[in-house]
Amino acid sequence: MDTDQLLAILATAIATATPLVFACIGETITERAGVINLSAEGTIMLAAMAGFAVAKTTEGLGNTVSVLLGFGGAALVGAAIALVVAFGALTLKQSQVAIGFVLALLCADLSSFLGSSFVRIPGPTVPSLKLPVLQDIPLLGKLLFQSDLLVYASFALIALAWTYFYRTRAGLMLRAIGEQPAAAFARGTNVILMRYLYTLFGGALMGIAGAAFSLDFKAGWSYRHTGGYGWVALAIVIFGGWNPLRVALSCYLFGILQSMASIAQSAIPDVPTQVLTVAPFVLMILFLVLTSSEWLERLLKLLPQAVGRAAAQTIHSTPPAALGRVFEQD
Repeated sequence: MDTDQLLAILATAIATATPLVFACIGETITERAGVINLSAEGTIMLAAMAGFAVAKTTEGLGNTVSVLLGFGGAALVGAAIALVVAFGALTLKQSQVAIGFVLALLCADLSSFLGSSFVRIPGPTVPSLKLPVLQDIPLLGKLLFQSDLLVYASFALIALAWTYFYRTRAGLMLRAIGEQPAAAFARGTNVILMRYLYTLFGGALMGIAGAAFSLDFKAGWSYRHTGGYGWVALAIVIFGGWNPLRVALSCYLFGILQSMASIAQSAIPDVPTQVLTVAPFVLMILFLVLTSSEWLERLLKLLPQAVGRAAAQTIHSTPPAALGRVFEQD
């Protein structure tokens, strides 16, 4: 495998992971605020259908305008579903897990019903956008700067999310309402309101992820168009330790696995395509199991103390202490 082939694989992996980056960062923000939104699968699917439908019906306005409207419509769909989750969990104080799971199933079926007239028809797509000067940088130019605006926006989202989480006072308060909501409330923070806002914002990012599939990565719409990616996003948030940077790297790992599976289909024709298609999903689950297993902790103890401690901090993570818990704000 020469350098050009390797760069092509990595560039494909980045494009594959881009929708997941938006979904996973959105879910990370939501869960950091203490709310579990398990509707990711249905949200992404319904938003993908809505985004494509809006872009298709407005394509007479021009490709750029219709695509922007499609993403806007998808973001609104994602935020609306998140609002249902937030209202049920924060106002009605019902099970967040149950609400999210029911919405995941409902929205997935709703996307198929409402999107029946848009199945497998051509529509607007995100245009490519090569960045002048940057695209000529050796190696990195081909890898990072010969894609489209959505990919560049995902890079910016990762940097902004990490900076917001760990370098701003607002980010500190976000983590506080997910870890110690009573302490945040005592300092004058309206915990319920902030959880509403962050849940809606996270849902909007999931909606954008859906449109990223139907208007870019897998242009078009079909039954179960994004099937499985919502569940993968939820697993990646855990695997990434609720840290935007680690979550993004986990998305790119999944993208690399997807790219390798595509190559393997042509390199190993005797293996059924179904096996290679589901292999990345299985491997991600395997990584999640390995990084949370007891034997791995024992293995890390065999390393020098400083190395083992650093590795443990990198691999292991704990969820926000108040994640999924009802908070009574008097």
